[in-house]
Amino acid sequence: MPLSESHRLAMLAPTAGKRRIVIDTDTFNEIDDQFAIVHALLSPESVTVEAIYAAPFINETTGDPGDGMELSYQEILALLERLSIPHEGLVHRGVTRYVGPQKKPVDAPAVDDLIARARRSSPDDPLHVVAIGAISNVASALLAAPDIIDRIVVVWLGGHAIDWQHQAEFNLEQDVGGVQVLFDSGVPLVLVPCEGVTSILHSTVPEIERYVEPQGEIGRFLAMRFKSYSDDHVGWAKEIWDMGATAWALDPAWAPSVLMPTPVLTDDMHYALDRSRHLMRYVYTVNRNPIMQDFIGKLAASTAG
Repeated sequence: MPLSESHRLAMLAPTAGKRRIVIDTDTFNEIDDQFAIVHALLSPESVTVEAIYAAPFINETTGDPGDGMELSYQEILALLERLSIPHEGLVHRGVTRYVGPQKKPVDAPAVDDLIARARRSSPDDPLHVVAIGAISNVASALLAAPDIIDRIVVVWLGGHAIDWQHQAEFNLEQDVGGVQVLFDSGVPLVLVPCEGVTSILHSTVPEIERYVEPQGEIGRFLAMRFKSYSDDHVGWAKEIWDMGATAWALDPAWAPSVLMPTPVLTDDMHYALDRSRHLMRYVYTVNRNPIMQDFIGKLAASTAG
């Protein structure tokens, strides 16, 4: 049964209060997922992290999406070990191939867990799916269990600003078919773009060395990942894109948004706008300083004493 627009808008309201979330992440692909995951795990007053799913990816370090998923899975375990958080029952392997143009669901423990958690949820207390990688796990769940669309809110970091000249962004281009499934499913969606929006959420080596690296094993690990991303740190700042998605889940005021029709994603990675389409919440900027200040404060508090 299709979700009514009034029901969708109620689920998308940027209200205060604690959210139940799962994080879907291609953690090893870059260095920003690690910061986003840690920020969420250190924010129990705002979110309960019920599960973390390893998402697939392909880059110069991998041979296929399954390699990327497994590297992400192991990176999640490395983070949790340094936070002294047990991974059993919390972390789940995701799909090893993309949904793709055939738009068929792919089986994986993460997909099964997401469907089960969604079905245990209710429209009055939806599960928020914070997706910060290729959307393949989430799209597979939506295809396999379309009944969950009134039980979840998807917060996806992908694509660029709505008026960007193209949408050839890493998370989106990994699985165009999966994104089309997401956009066409009618699931309540908070879209968090990269270029033109979260591209202002960045940090520098001096900031990381001063405020992050001294904070125990997890601080050293995050600093190592950050500094290893570039050989030349002079005049260099690095986007921490994914923190924009977790920021909306922690406090929507950190990621201001508006309602707009969900775009149509073309096969050649452009947005076509149709004002008759169902509404989504579109994040149009992020408040970089309070996000980073909150993260740094919680990291320091977690390692104090």
